[in-house]
Amino acid sequence: MITAVAPGHDVAKPPYWDEAVLALMKRDRILKKLIPSHRSEWLAPSPAPFITLARAIVGHQISVKAADAMWQRFAQACGDSPTPQRVIQLAQTDITATGLSKRKGDYILDLALHFDQEKVRPSQWHAMDDEAVVAELCAIRGIGRWTAEMFLIFNLQRPDVLPLDDASLIRAISLHYFSGEPVSRFEAREVAQAWAPWRTVATWYLWRSLDPASVQY
Repeated sequence: MITAVAPGHDVAKPPYWDEAVLALMKRDRILKKLIPSHRSEWLAPSPAPFITLARAIVGHQISVKAADAMWQRFAQACGDSPTPQRVIQLAQTDITATGLSKRKGDYILDLALHFDQEKVRPSQWHAMDDEAVVAELCAIRGIGRWTAEMFLIFNLQRPDVLPLDDASLIRAISLHYFSGEPVSRFEAREVAQAWAPWRTVATWYLWRSLDPASVQY
């Protein structure tokens, strides 16, 4: 779930991005080497909250290519613009006809019902702290901490999220800081202490070090 945008685009940088980059390059010798390779790119905003979360559910534990193809089929079945109401209507027939597993279909329907019945408060998420947003999202079937943290990073653009459940982040820390040796969550957290309060930005550059392609749920 990596998003990049070049300066020629109309999308602005997160307001903290330049300050974070300068601080991280001063503090961390690895990031000092990695960041210059991507100085013309930055975290770009995601679509509406419902779309971001639905795509995260669709793409969970499958390849980016497979997730993109599955999302395209699902979006087309919803009239190219999935909304909670359209997903609920689709579920009245057979949501798995889009290629989704029954479990993922159930999860997306539960997500749609939460939005449609106003069991979640997306308009208030920007004013809530990280853990409060995570708690509200994790009450939805199929959304765990990893998905909630991806939402904090990509949709709300919170600056200091450290997704220790993300396999790509752990792999990048292993590669760059431990010469490829296995890394525990404790060790990863220790490395990341130097990144606060910009752990989102450090995570983003470590993701880019593994995958130069720009992809998004």
